[in-house]
Formats: sequence, structure tokens, C-alpha cells
Amino acid sequence: MDMDRKTSTLIAVGTVASALTIGAVMQYWPTSQSAPIAKQATVAVTDVQEVSSTPKPANSLDLTPSEILPASLGTPPIEDAAPITEDTSQEPETSSAQCDATMTATPAAGAMINIDLTAPCHGGERVTLHHNGLMFTDAVGSDGTLQVQVPALTENALVVASFLDGGGAVATSEITSVPFYDRIVLQWRGDAGLQLHAREFDAQYFAEGHVWHGAATDPSRATAGEGGFLTALGNENVADALMAEVYTFPTGMTDASGTVALTVEAEIIDSNCNAVIEAQTLELRGGDDLTSKELTIDVPSCETVGDFLLLKNIVQDLTIAAN
Repeated sequence: MDMDRKTSTLIAVGTVASALTIGAVMQYWPTSQSAPIAKQATVAVTDVQEVSSTPKPANSLDLTPSEILPASLGTPPIEDAAPITEDTSQEPETSSAQCDATMTATPAAGAMINIDLTAPCHGGERVTLHHNGLMFTDAVGSDGTLQVQVPALTENALVVASFLDGGGAVATSEITSVPFYDRIVLQWRGDAGLQLHAREFDAQYFAEGHVWHGAATDPSRATAGEGGFLTALGNENVADALMAEVYTFPTGMTDASGTVALTVEAEIIDSNCNAVIEAQTLELRGGDDLTSKELTIDVPSCETVGDFLLLKNIVQDLTIAAN
């Protein structure tokens, strides 16, 4: 999306948001490693406003998945890999350690986690990373490595990497600065046209203080207490990838006070028009437990391609008090 916006029409859209139960989100995660999901009430979107932009080009989906992705965006089961038996009469014996994937997780500025994955037998393959309900799909490099930063959603952070063949790796790290930050996660599957926007302290669109994927800033802004930043996760070149955007604000370290307006936009594009978009939000606010909502959005007909829907009641604004 560029800053030269074209006029679009106001479009009404039916949106239903319902809470995920504690069991649905947490059943596959160790309770000792994951923050509990607080109980949610049903949420309905009541205010859809006009917003516009130029449409973005279609993605190049050059990797074809063979796995069955989860039916919803709740955390999927992490299953043990099936035992591998080798026919030593056909091939020379090799050590399974040569193909073992390893992963490390280390703290980074802004309550982020530096992930370093090494998977020598999975070069060029898709991998899905899981952290406390956050899920996204990336691609391992041809050299069998992947480096990515993940926003921590709990102090005792557990990250799981899973491959199509059932293999994977696990890493943990203690991220002690998590309580100083509020985090809002929007996650979805494929080319859904979704965007997360934060306008800090009455900032106008595309002005300073409007944080979105076109002006994401970086963690240094948050560590200085100056404002928030956005992290985009997932590889749009991987077919049917799980994608996410995470907005972070240093609520416990800022001298500013006021409101951060949070909105979700849905661009109407060829891949989502006249269809249903499923998404999920995760919210970490004020040191409270992580909360979750599941969203279903009915997108208007393909005659409206290029228009944007502004969904205002998906997540509540952040109210910031000076420290």
C-alpha cells in the first residue's frame, strides 16, 4: 500500500467474533510454560467505517504445502515424530543426529526473542513456529538455517518449530521485560488482506505515530519509551501460510499519556472477495493473562476489489498513563 490513497465506497460487512475456550487454545501447551487464556465474552463488530488505499499486487506462492493445516487458528497438536527405520541393506548407515533440527532462543530488546533454527535436512522447506498461541509459517533457507525475532507473550517463553514430516525443535528463554509491554496480535491464514493499525495519541493516518506494516518502526523506539512498534511474522511466498502482525507498546516505561487507537483493516482483494476470512486476536495488557478472540468476517462481492473495510471493535484501544 502506498500513501497515495484513492476514494472508496463505504461497505457494510457482517462480522462475528466469538471467544475461544481455555481448552481449545491451551490443550496442546504445557501449563507450566504458557500463560492462561482468560475467559472471553462474545464480541460483535458494530462500527464499520470507510478507508481506502491502492490495492497491493498478488503474492507469489511458489511453495506448495502437502500438510493438512489446522481447521482453525487455535494452537494445533504437537505430535511426536514417527520412528524412522532404515534399510541398511539398501543404503549405508547414517546417524540420525545428522538430520536433527536444533533451535536456540535468546532475549532481545523490546521483550523480543531471537530465534536461531538449524535444520540441515530441511533446507528450503516450510516450518511453522508456535509460541503461546502465536503461530506463523516461514521457510528455512537453502543452507538449512532460519533466523527470526518473535515477540514474547510470557516471561518463561517456549517456542516450538514443526516441519511437515513431524520433526521439529524446541527452545526456551526467560524474557523478564515482558510485563513492561502491552501486545496486540492479529493472525490469519493465507492472503486474507488483513492489517493491524495503531494510531498513537491522536496521530493521523500516515503521520508520525501511525504504526502499521508500512511504518513499523523498531524495538529501539519502545525501549526508549517513545512509542510502539509492529512486527510482521510469516512468509507470504509460502502457500497458505499462517501470518501474524504484532503491535507492541511500552506501557510500563513511557512518560506519555493518552490513547492508542487500534483498528483492523481488511483490504478487499481477489483472494478474499465474496468469501469468509477467519482470524484471531491475542491480547496481553497491563500484566493480565493473555486473552483470545476468534473472528469471522464476511467480505463483500468482488465488484468492490480495491476498497478497504475498517473494523473498529475488533480490539479495544490502549489507554496509556504516564509512569
